Amino acid sequence: MIRYGIIGFGAWGRCYADAVCKTPDGVPAAAADINKDTVTEIQADFPDIFVTENYRELLNRTDIDAAVVCTPNDLHCSVGLDVLNAGKHLLIEKPFAVTAAECEELIQAAERNNRLLVAGHQFRLSPLWGKIKSLLDAGFAGEPKYVLIELSRNPYRQGADGWRYHQQRVGNWILEEAIHFFDLATWYLQPFGKPVSVYAAASANQPDSILYDNLSATVLFSNGAHAVIAQTLSAFEHHQTVKVAGTKGSLWANWSGVLDRTLTPSFFLRIASRSGDGIHVEEVRFEEPTGEIFELQKQIAVMNAAIQGKAAIHCTGTEARDAVVLSNAAQKSAETGKIVTLLS
Repeated sequence: MIRYGIIGFGAWGRCYADAVCKTPDGVPAAAADINKDTVTEIQADFPDIFVTENYRELLNRTDIDAAVVCTPNDLHCSVGLDVLNAGKHLLIEKPFAVTAAECEELIQAAERNNRLLVAGHQFRLSPLWGKIKSLLDAGFAGEPKYVLIELSRNPYRQGADGWRYHQQRVGNWILEEAIHFFDLATWYLQPFGKPVSVYAAASANQPDSILYDNLSATVLFSNGAHAVIAQTLSAFEHHQTVKVAGTKGSLWANWSGVLDRTLTPSFFLRIASRSGDGIHVEEVRFEEPTGEIFELQKQIAVMNAAIQGKAAIHCTGTEARDAVVLSNAAQKSAETGKIVTLLS
């Protein structure tokens, strides 16, 4: 059994603990949160695990194999480094860190301590969003030239002590969620080209804020393709769309739920191939549900298998760092109104 410590036991940390419980070879063994009321709740709901307000006490234990870090974004690097230097494997929520330099620190610490480092980009494990990747890799659409990833949703939850609405704590709101979409776009186009520049426009509902409620970004790739990332936090419910157009075909996927953690969403994937006698459209059928809660369990299962040497991780530290770089470049573009060129 892989024994996990959960650091940061807010709403998402609890979801991770539940995901660990549902994997056959993982078990929550400890939890840490600085909020005393949260600690009391953990002790009531998980009476058999070690609970503390000081995460370093968790890391000092010998009965912990891996830690999941679900703290506010500004603590990801410092807490993650403590996890790795304590000899524990690390699964860290997105964003990997808030700067490229911090990402590099984590990557080097994992190598130095010979520990597994997994980034929380669970969208890659989705039956829906992952099926698009497998179809593109199999050549269904030919060479992809255009990717659209769009989300309209409820405003963000405040987070403990309102951290998600404090710029220094969250970094920026592109890092908070749109980073998933930058990661998906680069993942989809990975065999065909690399991102070379980004231009973004954004607006905030609060005057003079750079925590943007509305974002549109265009990423240009080295093969001439481009991806459009669009998000609004001024809508309702949670509705995500992905469209891909290539030289031989196209794909259209949609996921909708009342909340991002909906267990009974509606979703579909339609694919269209072009040939001499016209366009042929079909719908891909799925045997399992998809959504962030389901993918969290898969992420823990992948982590378990990787620790046991049975599988590779789904998102490397380098890939997670690149998503941070691209997200921060979009933030810079939105602030300056200029195209930001990415270093190769």
